[in-house]
Amino acid sequence: MATRKDDYWNTAVVYAILLANAFLLSIWLCQLLFLRDNALGWPPCPLRLLIGILFPIFIAIWGLNKRNLSSSGAAAGLLVGFPIAISHYGFLSALLVFFVTGSKATTYRADLKRFEAEFKEGGQRNWIQVLCNGGIASAVCFLYIIEVGCGERPVDFSRNYFSSMLALGVLGSLSCCCGDTLASELGPVFAKGKPKLITSWKPVPKGTNGAISGHGLVFSALGGFIVGLAFEVTVAAALLDLTAFKNRNLLVCTVSGLLGSAIDSFLGATLQFSGEDTKTGKIVDFHGPGVRKISGCEVLNNHSVNLLSSLLTALVTPFVGYLLL
Repeated sequence: MATRKDDYWNTAVVYAILLANAFLLSIWLCQLLFLRDNALGWPPCPLRLLIGILFPIFIAIWGLNKRNLSSSGAAAGLLVGFPIAISHYGFLSALLVFFVTGSKATTYRADLKRFEAEFKEGGQRNWIQVLCNGGIASAVCFLYIIEVGCGERPVDFSRNYFSSMLALGVLGSLSCCCGDTLASELGPVFAKGKPKLITSWKPVPKGTNGAISGHGLVFSALGGFIVGLAFEVTVAAALLDLTAFKNRNLLVCTVSGLLGSAIDSFLGATLQFSGEDTKTGKIVDFHGPGVRKISGCEVLNNHSVNLLSSLLTALVTPFVGYLLL
């Protein structure tokens, strides 16, 4: 059940992402028309442009056929996927891993996930969900293109400082979203007993915003790890150089998966309302008659929590990587 506050946040989130990406897109188009710099891999070669167009279309069609995306979600996926696909093949691989594993996790044992009032069979993502999960990574990819150009560069602060910072921003955002998706979709399936609220450590019903479990933390770390693994394998393959594979970057992405999921849980436990419908026993995110409050307050909704956690993780991950790499 959507409230006016939900509508307000959804509208604000969508416009913020669209305006940011529109601004960055205008700068990119100016560079595309007027800048010629082969050192930056600019303008992009025809093959890179073709991949940047075809792969988002493939993801959109696959998501529609599998009912993982709604029509609006598929359209938003095209907009989000293009800058990610064209900027760096490693980012594209990370996005594919996130989308495929997240979709599989959402549909896995769906019969055990009916504790939320807004449960939807197949877990179809609409355009707002796509933008909130991929919008930050897409915006950072635009910055990557504008400042660094298109091309595969390993994460190496001693040689490629600025590109490494931006790359870890993209990977941090995707690791956060992938880790949180796996934790929220697979944690309740495998965990025994009730999860615990991250702020008070008290047991709460499954589906409560801000609830964590041991299994959920493992899946959060796994989500970050597979995003980093996809990136590093692609970079090494694209450059035909095994030394470009950075083992420590897997640790950075793993930490980002855990960190992003923890940020998401903390925001959900404090700024997002969770209640239990006394009639159905399902978890709801709004006050109302017959709703018993569990935690949080009605400041943010699920979409804005996902967006903020993705943004914060994208900002923190480059500094984590600088310390660990």
